[in-house]
Amino acid sequence: MNSELIMGKKAHLVTKKEENPDVREAPPQNITVVLPAFNEEVSIGSVILRAKKFADRVIVVDNASSDNTVEVAELAGAEIIRNNKHTVLDFPVKIGIEHATDSEALLFMDINICHDPKLIPKMLEPIQKEGFDMVIGTCFSKSNQLQENVSFLHQKHIKSGPVGFFTFSSKCFEILSITNIYTSSINTILSFSESNHLKAKHLDLEEEHTFSLFKRYKIGVVVPAYNEEVLLGETIRGIPEYVSHIYIVDDCSSDRTPEVIKNLKDPRVVSLRHEVNQGVGKSVVDGYKMALEDKVDIVVVMDGDNQMDPYQMPRLLMPIIEDKADYTKGNRLISKGSRKGMSAWRLFGNTLLSLLTKIGSGYWNLMDPQNGYAAISRRALETIDLDSVYTYYGYLNDILIKLNAYGMRVNDVVIPARYGNEKSSINYRKYVMKVAPMLFRGFLWRLKTKYVLLSFHPLVFFYVAGMVLVPIGVFFDIWILVQKLMHNFVSTNFPLLAAFISLMGMQLLLFAMFFDMQSDISRKLDLKIN
Repeated sequence: MNSELIMGKKAHLVTKKEENPDVREAPPQNITVVLPAFNEEVSIGSVILRAKKFADRVIVVDNASSDNTVEVAELAGAEIIRNNKHTVLDFPVKIGIEHATDSEALLFMDINICHDPKLIPKMLEPIQKEGFDMVIGTCFSKSNQLQENVSFLHQKHIKSGPVGFFTFSSKCFEILSITNIYTSSINTILSFSESNHLKAKHLDLEEEHTFSLFKRYKIGVVVPAYNEEVLLGETIRGIPEYVSHIYIVDDCSSDRTPEVIKNLKDPRVVSLRHEVNQGVGKSVVDGYKMALEDKVDIVVVMDGDNQMDPYQMPRLLMPIIEDKADYTKGNRLISKGSRKGMSAWRLFGNTLLSLLTKIGSGYWNLMDPQNGYAAISRRALETIDLDSVYTYYGYLNDILIKLNAYGMRVNDVVIPARYGNEKSSINYRKYVMKVAPMLFRGFLWRLKTKYVLLSFHPLVFFYVAGMVLVPIGVFFDIWILVQKLMHNFVSTNFPLLAAFISLMGMQLLLFAMFFDMQSDISRKLDLKIN
């Protein structure tokens, strides 16, 4: 009875709150939130309204926006300050202090880095309850492929992301009002606080930031599984909470994998079993199809052997969320450190297949095509013909070929290899024998689709002529050599003709590859301009 009475009271309170949406808890007093803004008309309104739940004043410092940022901010109830100096890279500390002298705490939030005001209480707590003077919050950094690659090559890792929040108490007002501080660097802020005898705290908000960002999207994970009874459960448990759907496709496992799947308690799991082994490519495609039915925005593929680190998943998701890519994949081959644990034979096979896949797919900047840790947008999934995807291990190479033919953007993301108890079931000799012909057929299909049917480029003629002349030149050279060994007469002009045919064929192939590279670069530039 008591529990029913309590539940009844809770239901009554909820009903009353719904009937009076304007009634809400009063925000903390004497807290001012400052939002520097430049062309943020799309997001500024919702950020202001949510920030008001945690502060009694919200000030927008507009850095000469050319859109409707100011109008939207005013409609949302914020105070507007126009900053003609256009200091976008740094927090306008002095401006904020000048207009919030009666506040107990002043919080700056860079909405270009983080759009989630729910993190404001966490930034205020060290000042209100722990006696700190300054709190710096760093968030998840935006994707930068070149910077990340260089960092891995030099074995240097960024310790923290960009400063998304900067909070300080009224004790700091006088010092900060007369002293310049570079607030875009956490080290500079900490050095400033130390030299001025202020107590500062750094909060790493990367986990909270990524969670709030990714929860705006429907993110699914496809897990192809074949005889993964040992590591499948651990793999599923490691998938982050921001993932809304997990699709496990059991490819007719003969061990306890079906039982492991049945015993999983995660409500996000949707499973499918193949009654006949159809290959890992078919498992991934079936997972993709289930994700499309559920209208998932981004789909990640993770093998069931726990080899793929879920902590690295945000680095695959961010380029797609930022609209820099339609498909992202891992790359373990950039440096010795990132491929640690990979056998020499496995490295050789991956390097050889990388070269063949570059030619076949037209993505000349990609490495490690056999890396199955990948993310793909719904737009890309809806574009390619999933039923035509290769069902063997070479499905990764085939997907790259299809994506290139339809003009999709693909990015490499450097992710270190993580090898443990899993054992590779790939027979590399059989693998190359199966994948190489598929790559050649896919290459021809890509040329026809991309450069004949969807558009036209003369590089097709260069490729065709080169592929004809090179074999003719090679066979001609062999024939001349055999005739010489048999002491038969060979015209003195024949060796020159054979060399000319071979060199001409190689030159035409190189020209075709060059034009293929340039076509991909031009497409990327067009996308950036548009």
